[in-house]
Amino acid sequence: MSLLLQVSDPHFGTERAPVVAALEDLVRQQRPDVMLLSGDITQRATRAQFAAARQFVDRLNVPALVAIPGNHDIPLFNLAARLLWPYARYAQAFGRQLEPQFENPEVLVLALNTTRRWRHADGELSAAQIERVARRCEQAPAAQWRIVVVHQPVAVSRPQDVHNLLHGRDVALRRWSAAGVDLVLGGHIHLPFVLPLHPDGVDVPWRMWAVQAGTAVSERVRSDAGNSVNLIRIGAGAGTVGPEGAAAAQAVQIERWDHVPAARRFECVSVHRLPPRQAA
Repeated sequence: MSLLLQVSDPHFGTERAPVVAALEDLVRQQRPDVMLLSGDITQRATRAQFAAARQFVDRLNVPALVAIPGNHDIPLFNLAARLLWPYARYAQAFGRQLEPQFENPEVLVLALNTTRRWRHADGELSAAQIERVARRCEQAPAAQWRIVVVHQPVAVSRPQDVHNLLHGRDVALRRWSAAGVDLVLGGHIHLPFVLPLHPDGVDVPWRMWAVQAGTAVSERVRSDAGNSVNLIRIGAGAGTVGPEGAAAAQAVQIERWDHVPAARRFECVSVHRLPPRQAA
């Protein structure tokens, strides 16, 4: 079994120390194999904020890291830096690879940089990015779950978030569905949810799911959603005890873990058990 931890929008520079400590405890307890860091790692892309984020990741000591920048991870006020070297500070902390990958026999993870220096907050997918992911997934073994990680969402649950949708998503979802993509992970809106993409008005032949994470450790929480992370269990024997106290073995299980201030820890508050890989 593979265990993936999705951490999104920590916005270092606005982090809550007790929440950071609680997340470190959760990682020590669960021991994930891979950490998916889906953007907005910092609040204002400063060297100090990137250094704090890197130190946090190093303390977690997860064996593999897949990280991408978010719109907050490129300079906002320094226009020269934004235009000429937008990812310089990101690269110093997390390396020059802006679209990393991870693969084992159970899962293929492809991460995409959806930030653009000419966009303030919106994200965008290029035709080349869409096709590159599709071709890689078409080559994947039939049993291998295929995950794409972006920053801005490909689906939203509320009308007020529609303006945050990723540009190019409709073309991407149709092409990726044909290629057998299973999950598209995102952040940006600080609201966790799991939504099926097949009945969403987008004509897709394969069952795909949008998996959104809340802000992991930042004080920039929404009024109706606190700090949270996702744990994704993939493979034979996947399953854990959920909030109802029932255990189940499923091919893929997506768990939302919320920080509970009174308990000073992250607790599992919802579980989505997905059906086997199949066409819609």
